[in-house]
Amino acid sequence: MNRINQKIQESNKLLSIYFTAGFPSLNDTVSIIQNLEKSGVDMIEIGLPFSDPLADGPTIQASSTQALKNGMTTEVLFNQIKDIRKTVSIPLIIMGYFNPMLQYGVEAFCKKCQEIGIDGLIIPDLPVDVYNDQYKSTFEKYGLINVFLITPQTSVERINFIDSISNGFIYMVSSASVTGSQAGFGDDQKHYFERISNMDLKNPQIIGFGINNNTTFNQATEHAKGAIIGSAFIKFISNNSVSDIDKFIKSIR
Repeated sequence: MNRINQKIQESNKLLSIYFTAGFPSLNDTVSIIQNLEKSGVDMIEIGLPFSDPLADGPTIQASSTQALKNGMTTEVLFNQIKDIRKTVSIPLIIMGYFNPMLQYGVEAFCKKCQEIGIDGLIIPDLPVDVYNDQYKSTFEKYGLINVFLITPQTSVERINFIDSISNGFIYMVSSASVTGSQAGFGDDQKHYFERISNMDLKNPQIIGFGINNNTTFNQATEHAKGAIIGSAFIKFISNNSVSDIDKFIKSIR
């Protein structure tokens, strides 16, 4: 069974952390992953930096720009984490845009992910229809779960279609804005969380965008399986040592 599916079966509310590979320094990637697991994180999203990140807010955009300047590439990331499964056992997901994967070769990319021990991919700009028609069989061949995003504006029909072709979790974007731009959750967002929860989808939902502290984590997980933190964590490691990651995680839950 895929590690994502195993983790989802656990009874606790899940905390997933996103960080940009190659930031703050090029060679921080492995130590960040290892420290996150030691700190009790349930799942990690490894951001593959891209020059035109459509869904990312200013904090993640800045980290991606710095990571690219540091020399991060797809090949560098794969080389950095080629032995990661010797020390880390929790689910690892690569989150990135489709262009670098297409340049690498989709099948070659998926094959490399399987060899390294990557469990899933999040590709915000890969349309669900294109994935279903052209790439689903390749992802499944290499045991990769593809995670799709939904927003408050996603239609019921679209959500049901995404649910029908998914086999892990649905990334539930808390609002229509970019990452990192929310101060807290209002009534509209809370109603949205509840509405999706009441749809009784076969895939659990994990909420991302706008989660930055204990309060927003608890609000997000009231009606969902877990929550994803990205921008707030990147701000933390911008100003603190990688060895202090446990302090950030303890502040969330």
